[in-house]
Amino acid sequence: MEKNLLHSPNTEGNVIDALLAEMVLDKALLDFRKETIQKKIDQSLRDKNKHEFLRLTEELKSIS
Repeated sequence: MEKNLLHSPNTEGNVIDALLAEMVLDKALLDFRKETIQKKIDQSLRDKNKHEFLRLTEELKSIS
């Protein structure tokens, strides 16, 4: 007998779980990217690299 997974009771729960997992992963990746850019901004300030500082701050603003 073929099981119809679209109408099984767990399908809705699985979809919600998958969406929540994707949201958590997206947030973690965004936080990591922001932290990485902020570290590079700090380094550009130490190096007194104005061009790199401006580029990185624009990048940070665009993802925030």
